[in-house]
Amino acid sequence: MPYYSMTGSVARTKTTRSWGGGRGAERFPAEQRVVTASSDIQTMAEMNMEAKLKNRLKQEKVQLWNAPFTDANNQPGRQHMEELAERYAAQLDLSAPEVGGALEAIRQQAVKRGKGNKTFRETSVATLELLLPRDSKKDTKTKNYLEMRLDVSVQEVVDRIGQQFGLQHVKLIHNGKTLCVDRRLDQQGVKNHSKVMVLKVSDGEWKQQANEQEEKMKRQSESLQRSQKGFQILTERDGSEDPETTPFLEIADQRGNPLKIPPTEKKALILAMGLHEKGRSLMKKKQFDNALLHLLEADQQFSRCGSALLRSVDNYAVLQLDVVWCYRALEALPCLEDGRARLQRAEDGFLQCYGEGQRRLLMIKGNTGKEEVLFLRLYLLQSLLSYVEGNDAQARLQLNKVEALYSRLRLDSEKMSQLMALGFSEREVRLGLRACGGDVQEAAIHISSQRQEREQLKRRERLKRRRRVEAISTLTELGYSRRDAGRALHLADGDVDRACGILLESHQAALSTNNNTEGVAPEKLEQLLYLGFERQVSEAALRLTGGDVQSATQLLLDNQGVLAPDLLSASPPSSASSPSSEEPSTSSNSPEDEELVNEVLEDIAPHEEDYLDLTLEEESELIATVRGYLNREATPTV
Repeated sequence: MPYYSMTGSVARTKTTRSWGGGRGAERFPAEQRVVTASSDIQTMAEMNMEAKLKNRLKQEKVQLWNAPFTDANNQPGRQHMEELAERYAAQLDLSAPEVGGALEAIRQQAVKRGKGNKTFRETSVATLELLLPRDSKKDTKTKNYLEMRLDVSVQEVVDRIGQQFGLQHVKLIHNGKTLCVDRRLDQQGVKNHSKVMVLKVSDGEWKQQANEQEEKMKRQSESLQRSQKGFQILTERDGSEDPETTPFLEIADQRGNPLKIPPTEKKALILAMGLHEKGRSLMKKKQFDNALLHLLEADQQFSRCGSALLRSVDNYAVLQLDVVWCYRALEALPCLEDGRARLQRAEDGFLQCYGEGQRRLLMIKGNTGKEEVLFLRLYLLQSLLSYVEGNDAQARLQLNKVEALYSRLRLDSEKMSQLMALGFSEREVRLGLRACGGDVQEAAIHISSQRQEREQLKRRERLKRRRRVEAISTLTELGYSRRDAGRALHLADGDVDRACGILLESHQAALSTNNNTEGVAPEKLEQLLYLGFERQVSEAALRLTGGDVQSATQLLLDNQGVLAPDLLSASPPSSASSPSSEEPSTSSNSPEDEELVNEVLEDIAPHEEDYLDLTLEEESELIATVRGYLNREATPTV
């Protein structure tokens, strides 16, 4: 089995298979696509009108919760409400009954919010707005609230939701983060009047389906844990084992050259990228609820990486885009604050990574056509959110930009057929035509060139593996174990002479330790401690280098002050040992661990530009939907 690399250009660090086959994206029938029904259009139109009215009220400093719009019994002041509705209807070119109903809803929200503030001050009981799954709402126009203290655990909230709304298995999302059930609400940033998104993990409404639903819930809850554990195992592998039996992940540039990243950041980055890949795999299967859980966890792991690293790659920006795309698919656009913030982070990330006008990307890759699909999705989501916020003018500007991009990126079926007849895959053709602006001849040359580059990379990797196997055989013939030989080669960057030196020094250090009950010389240890290295790794480095302070210092510097656990007690060679009698490595090699590793590797896209291979079918449907919203608003009301 080959090792798996995370590769890309300077502008991207991407999870991909180094070579070999792999399943392509599954295709789904048209009836399974995410579409927006007429009832959704009405809901979005209502949100648009409500946003416009709130802006007017704010500009005019109208307080609907006070007199004359609300009386002492919290009932509406009908005459004043009707007059306000007629005035705003004329200004916004809407019908007075529609505006009146929306104003009354805003007034009721304001009154309830005022009551909630008073209750919170007097009793510490907060009012939370719940964004329930659409199929769990009895009335889509009615907002759902829950009154709870903030010093209770999230599990208590989950139990209350089950009692009050009949949802037995749910996950709660607040500001784009999954709330931990064993922690309190206030410890996770939940405040009075916070909006909490409810994701249904399982539905046990029907007794006949109870077992199936319970199994589905169990699979979904275990999915994230298995993904995390699988990628965690891979983060512990540094390539010192035999890649034929122990696959590992390596972060490399687009030419296959490993990138030097501090160990802690590397682990977080591998976890983040791996969970992102899993989330994208679930998105392709339209499992957006489960995908969102993986994407949010990936977001947490990315936050542990240095800002300089995140600015140099587009992975983090793409993740933000994917999270908001899941919000859209789950009809959770009321999560406006988090969605808008994520889109801004995505736009900033693309600017930093690709450069102004994508000039840096053009310099690196020679074209920008493939990445334009990301901007199409970004502008489309921005247009949708602008509409929901009541900013029709901005929504139209952004949608015009989207439609112009879409006309360039939409592919001619005849051109695709011509290229596919030459033996190119559908994915290669899509990416090639977009990279070359639709030119068939240029696309054929581009695809052929890409194939040659990938084949060259595979040959280099095969050669690297063959040389490594030969080097391990050379060292094992000298009496060292395959395990120690592999680790020494890893430390020596594949140099057999250096690896042999490391093994000899390790053997001498072991003999010295056996003959010296005090172990490492205190004065030499103090020198390394003075330089800031930890005691345990300093002692190990001195043992590995036979007490040579300079060599030990260089060894620690080369490894950023961190040594693999097994290197802390490397074994000396034994003349009695033979390669055939060596015990296999026990690190992450149990059948259960290997099953988890193989499972998560299946979700790593087989093509390094898989994230750019969009058919634009979903985008086309959403473009039509947003245009429908805006055309409806532009139609004069009689």
